[in-house]
Amino acid sequence: MHSHDHGSSGKSPAADSPLAGVAVPSVFVPAASADHSLKAAGLLPLIDAAVLDELEDEVAGSGLAQRFARDYAAMWDLRLTRLGTAVDSEDKASALDAVISLKISSAMVGGVRLARLAELLEDLIRRGDFVQGQAMMAGVAQDGARTVSELQSTYILEKG
Repeated sequence: MHSHDHGSSGKSPAADSPLAGVAVPSVFVPAASADHSLKAAGLLPLIDAAVLDELEDEVAGSGLAQRFARDYAAMWDLRLTRLGTAVDSEDKASALDAVISLKISSAMVGGVRLARLAELLEDLIRRGDFVQGQAMMAGVAQDGARTVSELQSTYILEKG
């Protein structure tokens, strides 16, 4: 059974902007704005099943999408540990590498909420705001575990 919340395509509004891909200077995001972004991320579905269904269609039903979802779930603990360690130690390069990996892999598996949280965390890391980044890690851990659980109970078991 897939998530019934299909209200989001998983695409960032910025991707549709005429300025997509144009570097813009970092600006301070007020806490109220950051809170709003976190609340908005929380409204996204954990999983957009259409993403994996589309991947499965693109690879002609070869089972690649299911293997990708299974590998994503199996690697969750390692990804979370790697990201948490880098954020806690304020290692900007390692934190960026880990959070970008999480963002991209989550988007590819249809984990739209976790991909959005990773995008918000990436912004904090780029600005060097590790205090707020560390504060976000509990939410990343919780939504990541929920994403993996939903993948396992819906897509992986359903297709396996």
